[in-house]
Amino acid sequence: MTKRILITGGAGFIGSALIKHLQEHDHSIFVIDNLSFGNKAFVAIPDDRFFEEDIRDRNRMFELIEQIQPDWVIHLAAIHFIPYCNQHPFESSNINVQGTINVLDACKQTKSVNKVFFASTAAVYPIYNEAVTEQHELNPLDIYGLSKLVGEKLCSEFHLDSGISTVICRFFNAFGPNETNPHLIPEIQDQINAGKRTINLGNLEPKRDFIHTYDMARAVIALMETADIRYDVFNLGRGIEYSVTDIVEAFERQLEEKITIEQEASRIRKTDRMHLLADVSKLKKTTGWEPQWSIDEGIKTLIHQPQT
Repeated sequence: MTKRILITGGAGFIGSALIKHLQEHDHSIFVIDNLSFGNKAFVAIPDDRFFEEDIRDRNRMFELIEQIQPDWVIHLAAIHFIPYCNQHPFESSNINVQGTINVLDACKQTKSVNKVFFASTAAVYPIYNEAVTEQHELNPLDIYGLSKLVGEKLCSEFHLDSGISTVICRFFNAFGPNETNPHLIPEIQDQINAGKRTINLGNLEPKRDFIHTYDMARAVIALMETADIRYDVFNLGRGIEYSVTDIVEAFERQLEEKITIEQEASRIRKTDRMHLLADVSKLKKTTGWEPQWSIDEGIKTLIHQPQT
C-alpha cells in the first residue's frame, strides 16, 4: 500500500538513497531540508513536495507536517560530522535536540502520522573491542553522540505519550553516492577522482563498520514496513570491520593501480576509537533484511560514477 512519507534531511546522501528506493514503490514522498549539507539535485522530488526549511523553526514544522499529512515521518535531519559538531557544539545540539523536539511535537499533533523513524548513531556507544549489540551500555564520547542519545530519549517519551509506533536506528559508518561531509571514503574518493594516486589521510589504524547507503535504505524500509514494531531500537551496519588501509586497498583493486598514503598532521585525530563494529542480528531476525553491497562493489560505483 502506498504511503505519504515525509523525510527530514531528505536531500542528504542517506536521504537521497532512501528516496530512490521508496519511489520504486510509488510512495508519495515529501522532503524538508535546509540544504546546509544536502543538495536538491540529489533527489527527484517535485517542487511542491520539497520544502527548504529548517527543523529549528518550530512553528513552520507544525504548519508543514499538518499540511503534508504524512503516514510516516522519517527523521534524518541532523548535523552529524563529528569534528564539525565538536567545533560547533551549540549549533549541533540545537539542530539535533531542539530540531528533533520540534519534529516530534508536530508529529504528535498531526493525526495522520502512524509511524516515526529516528536516525540515531553508533556514536552513542563507548569504546568496545567487540561487536556491539543494542543492549550494550550507552556512553557517548562526543557532542554528536550525546545529542543523538538525547534524541533517543525524546523518542521514547514521544512514543509513551502519543502511542505512535517509533523506530530508533543506530547508523554505523555509511558510504555511498552524494556524500557531502569529508568522511574517510568520500575524502579518498575525491582525491582519487581528481587523479591523485598519492593521497593525504589522517589516522590509519581505526576500524569501522562501513555500510552502503543502498543497503541502509532497504533496511529502513523493512523496519517501517514491519507492522508489529511499536517501539524498538536497532543497529544498522554491515557487520564487517575495515581499517583505513583496507579501504584504500579496495580502491586499489577497483582502479588496478597502486595508491600511496601520506599521513597529514592536520587530519590526524588526537583521540580516536580503534574499533566500531555492529551486531545486526536483531535487525536481520526482525525484518529478514540482509546486506547486499560489499565494500568493493560500493567503491566501484564511487569510482565510475563520481558524486553529482
